[in-house]
Amino acid sequence: MAKTGMYVGLDIGTTSVKVVVAEYIDSQMNIIGVGNAKSEGINRGIIVDIDKTVHAIQRAVKQAEEKAGIQIKSVSVGLPANLLEVEPCQGMIAVNNESKEITDEDVRNVASAAMVRSVPPERQIVSLLPQEFTVDGFEGIKDPRGMIGVRLEMFGLVFTGPKTIIHNIHRCVEKAGLTVAETIITPLALTESILSDGEKDFGTIVIDMGGGQTTTSVMHDKQLKFTHVDQEGGEYVTKDISIVLNTSFNNAEALKINYGDAYPSRTSKEEDFPVDVIGKTDPIKVDERYLAEIIEARLEQIFSKAKEALDEIEALDLPGGVVLSGGAASLPGVVDLAEDIFGTNVKLHVPNQMGLRNPVFTNVISIVNYSAELNDVYHLAKTAVTGEKAVLAPQASAVSTTPVYDDYDAVEEYEEETKPKSDEKVTGKIKDFFSNIFD
Repeated sequence: MAKTGMYVGLDIGTTSVKVVVAEYIDSQMNIIGVGNAKSEGINRGIIVDIDKTVHAIQRAVKQAEEKAGIQIKSVSVGLPANLLEVEPCQGMIAVNNESKEITDEDVRNVASAAMVRSVPPERQIVSLLPQEFTVDGFEGIKDPRGMIGVRLEMFGLVFTGPKTIIHNIHRCVEKAGLTVAETIITPLALTESILSDGEKDFGTIVIDMGGGQTTTSVMHDKQLKFTHVDQEGGEYVTKDISIVLNTSFNNAEALKINYGDAYPSRTSKEEDFPVDVIGKTDPIKVDERYLAEIIEARLEQIFSKAKEALDEIEALDLPGGVVLSGGAASLPGVVDLAEDIFGTNVKLHVPNQMGLRNPVFTNVISIVNYSAELNDVYHLAKTAVTGEKAVLAPQASAVSTTPVYDDYDAVEEYEEETKPKSDEKVTGKIKDFFSNIFD
């Protein structure tokens, strides 16, 4: 079914909070609003101050609303890979319907059966991802509804995470005046969205280099097989520059952006630039090679830790190589350095959406795209996780598209023009039923 409707993604990062509003028409994404606010209250990808995080979310949402000309009511929020665990699951039930035709209720019941497991009290099930169904021994079925059978089996993946992290994210979104339409596991959305079908199938590594942490994910056989989080990111490069050169954090960030390179052999000792040093009146001269060596040292440490984790599962033997994403990956020389350390082909993913061609927006675009791809079977399985009774009920609209007018006559004119006729009401209800996502 072609994707149609409005979707809003929210990415709560260590250095910035990003919001994207996308309109889908016949599965074509059109980004109509973007918000990007400096993060506060977040350390290494974890919320440590709810109130400051709420204010950052509100600022980003306001920017997106102003650019899109709409009011945002609900969002799909990304969940980081911190302490994320992925486990295979399997469930089997007898079809209850007298006609033996598999219904929505049967899909939900088999999903509930697949989740029968012991979960530690400090963790909770975040998501259940159905992969395939088996009806009376016939395998490889993606959607069994409407089929005839006696025994229904489901094979899928269960994702669990720390209750504290999940609660804090939901609490911040709600305090910001929004509702959570979907909780999206960010590395899952990222690998699903930026990799080709061949890369997902044969196996590819995705390294997301954020400001406060670096997340390494492995996709193989079209499944997210592995995640690893290193609590170091682009901010640590900036801190190293600040400490070594004895300059302020803001100056260090400017030096990294304007003169930084992660591959010292590409730089020159003859090219230098002024640096304001704390405690000195006049700036000092620093050459490009010295700055690059500072940057290289930290990034080499980050990549080496990722390589150790990947070597344990022999993931670097996968033919897809490594795909880099995230703001810290956009620094010149990062791809060359990564190729030296990993010993395989490395490429940088840059979003191709107009106005957002920067790796810093990759995660939030992936969250939006992944949300739009979710099908009815996923939402039925979701009700088994959340315990909701309703099945495939229309979701409340993520946005309000009614413009704001200062002139009262304009309001009456707009309402008269947009008032549905009797036939349009029925058609509108049918379209809403099939196009909206169940929450």
